[in-house]
Amino acid sequence: MEIRIQGLRRMFPAHGKVIRALDGVDLDIPARSIFTLLGPSGCGKTTLLRCIVGLEVPDAGEIAIGGETVFSSARGIFVPPEKRGLGMVFQTYAIWPHMNVFQNVAYPLETRKLPRMEIRERVRRVLEFVQLAGLESRPATRLSGGQQQRVALARALVAEPRVILFDEPLSNLDAKLRTQTRIEIKRLLRRFAITALYVTHDQTEALALADRIAIMRQGQVDQIGTYAEIYERPANTHVAGFMGSPPMNLVPMRVTEGRLCAEGLQLPLPAAWAGVLRTGQQVVLGVRPEHLRVEPAGPLHTVVDVVEPVLSQRVQYVYFMLAGRRLVARLPEDLRLAVGDPLSLAMPESALHLFDHESRQRLPDATGR
Repeated sequence: MEIRIQGLRRMFPAHGKVIRALDGVDLDIPARSIFTLLGPSGCGKTTLLRCIVGLEVPDAGEIAIGGETVFSSARGIFVPPEKRGLGMVFQTYAIWPHMNVFQNVAYPLETRKLPRMEIRERVRRVLEFVQLAGLESRPATRLSGGQQQRVALARALVAEPRVILFDEPLSNLDAKLRTQTRIEIKRLLRRFAITALYVTHDQTEALALADRIAIMRQGQVDQIGTYAEIYERPANTHVAGFMGSPPMNLVPMRVTEGRLCAEGLQLPLPAAWAGVLRTGQQVVLGVRPEHLRVEPAGPLHTVVDVVEPVLSQRVQYVYFMLAGRRLVARLPEDLRLAVGDPLSLAMPESALHLFDHESRQRLPDATGR
């Protein structure tokens, strides 16, 4: 089932002010896709999820699921959560400790008063899918964190929902369990061919799971696309400074007679923007750490400030000060660098990004790219 969200707003009073948790959100989530809401804490992604489920009542806008309007402020429509046909997997598992595995998974079917034989068959089938067969009688509190999360997933799937929603479901697991459970979630969602909306602040999860991603900030959607599209062409400096680990280097600069200038730094104006930018215009130059390379005659001259090895990737993150800012380069581990060493760096023009200083929006080059 597809989900369509139009003009959604949700406001909360706080300390004499009004917090705009959602500020005019528009989203189209395709059927049978895994769609991720990605952003820092407090950006509005969980509020949006709760509005879709029906646990929050928006102040304005519309929500439609599978072509059926489940909320409309203009038409006075509000379909209660239990009638929206949605499954939900929470961060805290929401496992009932006084029930065993079978009882936890069967609960949504029992509340619908389905025949006992049908309940048993559906629970058996879904427990096989999540690889918990044989643990039906195990008390829920005797399971590991990863197993408890799979029980929560089974309980969401057993009701055969139109859409399943995930609210930071892996944040309480250790790194190994996160990886294992993430793989299982993707496998099951593909097998069930179900629409999923997944909330996370973790870019690794978004990259591994999502078909498409919406980057959220301060109650709004900054950019929608695949991970590669967003990473390679961020719409603004906020997205550029969020995506990636470490994120894109951003340096405020001014256009001066065919050059980009900042404190102690001058670069030729990239040919792609020649004739597009005017002298005196303020811009923000962006370059990702992996696009900086050591080159003795490079235009960036500085000294090594901090070296951070990343052995699993056979690279090192080398931090340095330039134009009054701390920047970082992702360099091969076999470059023997120490704090205080001189460092000359270059970057290909094709890897550069320019943003407007005031609006923070991406500046297209002469080709409109």
